[in-house]
Amino acid sequence: MADAWSPPSATPSPAAAPDGTAIRVALWRALHLEVDAPPHVLVDEVGLRLAAPADGWRERPDMSPAFTAGFRASILARARFIEDLVESEADRGVTQYVILGAGLDTFAQRRADLGGRLQVFEVDQPLTQQWKRQRLAELGYGSPGWLHFAPSSFEGESWWQDLIAAGFDPASPAVVASTGVAMYLTKDANAATLRRLAGLAHGSTLAMSFLLPIKLLAPEDRQGLEISQRGAAASGTPFLSFFAPDELLALARTAGFRKARHESSADQNARYFAGRTDGLRSSTGEDLLVATT
Repeated sequence: MADAWSPPSATPSPAAAPDGTAIRVALWRALHLEVDAPPHVLVDEVGLRLAAPADGWRERPDMSPAFTAGFRASILARARFIEDLVESEADRGVTQYVILGAGLDTFAQRRADLGGRLQVFEVDQPLTQQWKRQRLAELGYGSPGWLHFAPSSFEGESWWQDLIAAGFDPASPAVVASTGVAMYLTKDANAATLRRLAGLAHGSTLAMSFLLPIKLLAPEDRQGLEISQRGAAASGTPFLSFFAPDELLALARTAGFRKARHESSADQNARYFAGRTDGLRSSTGEDLLVATT
């Protein structure tokens, strides 16, 4: 689920920090290791080190283990799904992985086993990337030759040119991940992005998260989406797009993707949370489009 609360006030670096959503995602992933029983869906200790939250972060309302369980599980499931997809595609011979709106993504630091087989491209706002690179240096993380930063303003299709400038090869297949981005773009901008990505080399795969209209959520999850909408609007980044799955599938096919399928929260629960005794499950609200060229 996307941003539901106001951004945290403290930041660990004088450079422009990522927005509250990116930091919150990192903290929820860390909280998973502290409050949820094993087996853990995703093991990420790096994000917490990057975020370096102020003392007492666990007592913040947006870190309540019980209240945020469904949101936390959704974030974990989408991240694990994408990493499983990247590993599968790397085994198939794909050698490029693009992360749009990378934020505090820690794939490169945690999965050097895969990174060594891939060229990894992180696309994000210039100041956000400056902050992240500074934090990585402060923490002693190296910058391997296969990790490429593509700072971009995301104006129009500037991100595409910035990606190519960073060394991306449009003639070779790639996996592209875009999570927590689509809701901040208009439907026209989402359609334009899909058209651009549908032109990737044959055999490329896109995994993109999107928000469902509130009427498609389980009744118990609708209040959470309403809180998310208010929080996003208050922070100056309102949600602009919601998609019914069939609508987005049709948009992807019209854009030119050869195949497109919908990965629902129910699919994620069956895939990653079946058999758990602690009741951890993804909430409804944010699903995935998986499309191939």
